[in-house]
Amino acid sequence: MLSALPEAISILLSLEGLLVLTLGTILGIVLGAMPGIGSTVAVAIILPFTLTMSQAPAIILLLAVYAGSVYGGSIAAILINTPGTPQSAATCLDGYPMAQRGEAGLALGWATVASVIGGLVSAVVLIFAAPQLAALALEFGPIETFSLILLGMTCIVSVSTGSVVKGLLAGMIGIFLSTVGGDPILGEMRFTFGNWQLFAGFNLLAVVIGVFALSEVFIRASNQISTVSELVSFNGVVLPRMKMWKGRVRNLAKSVAIGNVIGVLPGTGAATAAFISYAEGRRSSRNGGGFGKGEPDGIVSSEAANNAVTGGALVPTMALGIPGDAITAVMLATLTLHGITPGPKLVEDNPTLIAAIFAGFFIINLLLLPLGMLLSRVAAPILRIREAFMMTAIVILCVVGIYFVRGNPFDLLVMGGAGVVGFLMRRQGFPMAPLVIGMVLGPTLELTLRQGLILTDGSFPAFFTGHPIALVLGLAAVAALLLPLVRSMRKGTVG
Repeated sequence: MLSALPEAISILLSLEGLLVLTLGTILGIVLGAMPGIGSTVAVAIILPFTLTMSQAPAIILLLAVYAGSVYGGSIAAILINTPGTPQSAATCLDGYPMAQRGEAGLALGWATVASVIGGLVSAVVLIFAAPQLAALALEFGPIETFSLILLGMTCIVSVSTGSVVKGLLAGMIGIFLSTVGGDPILGEMRFTFGNWQLFAGFNLLAVVIGVFALSEVFIRASNQISTVSELVSFNGVVLPRMKMWKGRVRNLAKSVAIGNVIGVLPGTGAATAAFISYAEGRRSSRNGGGFGKGEPDGIVSSEAANNAVTGGALVPTMALGIPGDAITAVMLATLTLHGITPGPKLVEDNPTLIAAIFAGFFIINLLLLPLGMLLSRVAAPILRIREAFMMTAIVILCVVGIYFVRGNPFDLLVMGGAGVVGFLMRRQGFPMAPLVIGMVLGPTLELTLRQGLILTDGSFPAFFTGHPIALVLGLAAVAALLLPLVRSMRKGTVG
C-alpha cells in the first residue's frame, strides 16, 4: 500500500479531492448540528450524489460527512441541550451546564480538541490495523469467508437495540431481499413475479435511503414536532489553554482508547462508546464529582470516545467487509454501489483507493479543528430552524437524489415502500442496520455457502469438521447470539 501512497496523495491534492475533503467536512458538521438528522441520515442523504463521482472522491466525501457529523452533534448538545446526533447525547450532561453559566465557547473548545485528538488517533489505528487484519483474512477460502460473514451478521444482530429476535428477523428480511433477481450460479429469476424491473433485484441505494432517511421523517412526523430550545449566549469557540489540561490528559487517553476498542467491535457504535467512556471518566477522573454539573472532563470523555469510534468502526468494514455500526453499513453499501467488492481482498485489490481513503481520513480529522471553529458560529443560527422545515428538506433531497442517479421512477417506489416498511418496523422496535447489512452481505453469504457445499459434496457439517478457522468463527457466532438471549432469559424479557 505504501507504493500507492504518491498516487493517492495526488488524488487528494487535486481540485476534486480538496473540494470533497473540505465540503464534505462542512456538510457533516452542519448536518450533524441539526437535531433530527444524525450521522446515518446525513450520510444516506449525500450517498446518491456520489454515484456520478469516481471511487476515491465518493468514499472520501462520505467519510468526511461521517466524521464531521459526529463532531457537529456536540454543537447542538452544548448550545440547546439537544444532541445533534445520538453519539453526542452524553455531551449534553456537562456541555449544556457549562453553556448555561456563560462558558458555551469554552465547552465547544473542549469538545473540538477532544474530537480532533480522538479522530486522529482512530485514523492511525485504521491505517495500521486494517491492512494487518485484511492480510490475515486473505488466507480464507469460501467456507471461512461464509463463517466470517455469518459471525459479522450475528454480532450486528446480537447488539442491536431492542430484541435479539427482532434483530435476527430484520437481518433475515435483508437476506431475502438480496435474493430477489438472478440466481448467482444458475442465472434463473427468483421472486420477480414476472416484473422485469426486479430482474436486477431491488435497488440497494433506494432501500438504504428509504429505511434510514425516509423512515426517520415518518417517525418524526408521527410524533409531535416542536421548535428547538432557545440558544444560550455564544460568541465563538474558545480553545482551552495548555495549563487547563493539567490532570485531564489521562482521562483523554483512556477515552480515546475506549472509543477505538469499541469501534472495532462490530455493531456497538459511537453512542455506546460515549456513555461507557463517560461512566469510566466519572469513576476514575479526579474531577469525577463534578460530572453532570459542567465538568470539562465529562465533555472530553464523551467527545474523544465517539470520534475515536469513527476510525475503529472502519477497520472491520475495510478489512473484512463487516460494518462496525449502522453508518459503516451505509459505507459498505456505497462500496458495493461503486463496483468495489467489500471483504478481505479489498485492500489487496484496491491499494490506491485504500491509501487515498486512509490518508484522506487523517486529513479530515485535521480539518475538524479550523472548520469546527469557523462553522460553529454558522451552525448556531441554523439550530433555530423549525424541525418541520428540516424534515421537508430531507424528503426533497431523498427524492431528487434517488431520481438523479438512474432517472427510474420505479426506484422512487422502492424508496417509498422501504420508507413505509422501515417506519412500521421501527415503531415495533426492529433495528434497521441488520436489514441493510443482510442486503449488502446476503449475495456473498449465499455465494460462499453454495461454493462451500460444492467443495464438501453438499455436506454442511463438513464446513466445521474439516476447517478449524470456520469452526472457531462458527462457535463465536453462536456465542454472539446466545449470550444476549441468556441475559434476557435471566431477566425474563426474551422477545
